[in-house]
Amino acid sequence: MWRRINPNFATFMDMQQNKQNKAIIIWLFTGVFMIIVQVLLGGITRLTGSGLSITEWKPILGALPPMNEAAWQAAFAKYQEIGQAKYINSHFTLSDFKGIYFWEWLHRNWGRLIGIVFFIPFIYFIIKKKIDKSMIVPMIILFLLGGLQGAIGWIMVQSGLNDEDLYVSHIRLAIHFIAALSLLWYTLWFALKLSIPQKNIVSAPSLRKLSGWILALLTLQLFYGAFMAGLHAALSASTWPTINGMWWPMGMFTQGGFLEDITHNPITIQFIHRGLAYLLTILIALWYFRARPFSQLDAVRAVALLVVLLQVLLGVLTVLNSQVKIPLGFALAHQFTGMALLMVLVWARFVTKK
Repeated sequence: MWRRINPNFATFMDMQQNKQNKAIIIWLFTGVFMIIVQVLLGGITRLTGSGLSITEWKPILGALPPMNEAAWQAAFAKYQEIGQAKYINSHFTLSDFKGIYFWEWLHRNWGRLIGIVFFIPFIYFIIKKKIDKSMIVPMIILFLLGGLQGAIGWIMVQSGLNDEDLYVSHIRLAIHFIAALSLLWYTLWFALKLSIPQKNIVSAPSLRKLSGWILALLTLQLFYGAFMAGLHAALSASTWPTINGMWWPMGMFTQGGFLEDITHNPITIQFIHRGLAYLLTILIALWYFRARPFSQLDAVRAVALLVVLLQVLLGVLTVLNSQVKIPLGFALAHQFTGMALLMVLVWARFVTKK
């Protein structure tokens, strides 16, 4: 009632609520940052072929790397038993193995650190009664998403520890990637819910609907981004704006079935990935212009347009520089802006309501 009678009172209550939740907001945004780093480490792990270097899953003891020469030799010997070591990295020395081991070890340990950073403050906030009952269920969901992500990661790695598979399946990689982004999305949404005052949220049903469609399309695009990384599909066509000199490239839809082509054919996957990028750019530009009447959306619409244009530019540079191998710097920058675009669009959807 007071909110309807006195808008200043509503603003005051929002400010008080934000102050009360300040520590939780900082905690959640710290989690957002750590998830971003974890996804980037996953990208490095994939592009450096490091994902299968650690052949065991030890949740506690695995936090420590091999501590002496004998332990290193034992870990290397286990790696040499799988197909990737036999058929691709048969030339590896122990020093080479240590190089790929490092990235997988760091990726797993950063995941462990995320669990600690989420769990210990959560217990502290409960003891100090800083978390009210309405936050308990979202927190539990957040922990379940984190645990699910870790389980998917290990299942993915375990599937490649054999004599036949040289790499982890790009399908499993995409599922792992999208699960991580779901955790990022959920954590960011929860943080926004506690930090953005109601006065900054506008009633714009059509914009909210459009942002929902854009988010759905972006999710599909990110899935295809994981396909591109998993299959190193950029190497199949390192030209732009055409694909190997053609707008409708040869080699598409030649795998024997439509579903097989759109999920396993590198040329088809790159064609779809590029097409989705152009469509997303157009739709975000449309959202940008439709949001002009709302001054509260000036910041989010400017950032959204800037990030999508940067994302396209980095995608083009990654493709053009993928002559012999995929350039790690461009690929990671492209992946980072993809996550940034996701976060901006989550922000855009949050600040519009029905």
